[in-house]
Amino acid sequence: MRTSLHKIGLRFGLLALLLGLASRSVRRSLFVGPIAALFLFNAAPGWSQSSNYEFNDSHFHLTNFIQEGPGIREFLGMMGDKAGRVALFGVPLQQQWSYRVDGDRAPSYYLHSNAPLYYYSFTDASVAMAYKSLTTEQQARFDPMITGFNPADMYAADHVRRVLETFPGVFTGIGEFTIHKEFVSAKIPGEVGSLQNPALDRLLDFAAEVGLVVLIHNDIDVPFAKGSEPAYLGEIKALFKRHRNATIIWAHMGLGRTVRPGKNHATRIEEILRDPDFDHVYFDLAWDEVAKYFVGSPEATRVIAALIQCYPDRFLFGTDAVAPADQSKYLAVFNQYQPLWNSLDAKTSRKVRLENYERIFDEGRRKVRSWESAHVPALKSNMANETRISSN
Repeated sequence: MRTSLHKIGLRFGLLALLLGLASRSVRRSLFVGPIAALFLFNAAPGWSQSSNYEFNDSHFHLTNFIQEGPGIREFLGMMGDKAGRVALFGVPLQQQWSYRVDGDRAPSYYLHSNAPLYYYSFTDASVAMAYKSLTTEQQARFDPMITGFNPADMYAADHVRRVLETFPGVFTGIGEFTIHKEFVSAKIPGEVGSLQNPALDRLLDFAAEVGLVVLIHNDIDVPFAKGSEPAYLGEIKALFKRHRNATIIWAHMGLGRTVRPGKNHATRIEEILRDPDFDHVYFDLAWDEVAKYFVGSPEATRVIAALIQCYPDRFLFGTDAVAPADQSKYLAVFNQYQPLWNSLDAKTSRKVRLENYERIFDEGRRKVRSWESAHVPALKSNMANETRISSN
């Protein structure tokens, strides 16, 4: 339920009552000042729950591969009364327009050109400023994510820290970022991303320290695979085990445009789900290219529905919409999954569509705001100054 001015007034009234009843020494420890108090109260999770919506979206790109997309208020209109909350991020890669390669034909998608992709860090500032332009009630419907970093760079964690320090009170997680992705990884110049790279470990260690939700894209296998064991399954499971304190969402269940679910895909995912060493790992059902596998036949839908019914707390719905032009395009993937929604019982369906998002992102929001209050210099300085004033 959205926070109302009445509820905010009650919260501050309760704080004032506590301060009035406390002794002077206790008041000094409780007093955090008006600005810091506003930050802490507005950071409280659960202030925009989704009982009246169809779904929450764990995977949405406001911009595309040339950093264009709808304005955030225009997108709010697309959400309408269908999407309650959205994990909001841009695209961390920019498609280069190389005149030598493409001439006057400006490519807008990574499959439209042989020119390379490059990391575009400004996407984080762009998303933050769009979020900050909204009212408090509108902001409550978004969980912005940091994604403008190179996961093969040991300084990636430092980029995330700088973004949190520059835009406190905004971000809830990191991602979607990519390690192995069909047709994309090969287009990025320089060092190739790897699940065994210490830079990725350093990044996930920092995410765990802060409480940032992690959304990672890593194909389970190579395109058009013919082998029995998926190429990257062992490595990503080892990564998950190395970072048990991080909350991780494996995007698309490891699938892609040409990375199809093998006959044992559901079994391999269930091995992760039932292993307590992976109880911090979740799966999103985002992307129309993935939905086509799960609703392509009644049998495919039955298999994925049975898996979700057994582990209803571990799956989230996401659209993976990229800069949609209108509401029909934004809702297309949700509607595509209708056979799956029809196959789940009401309680499980609600968890996948709504409640798992709220639980995971509410907790992430709470942890990140707590870390910021303790580590962001501007917030620490403000709180220290107000504490000194209160003691005089």
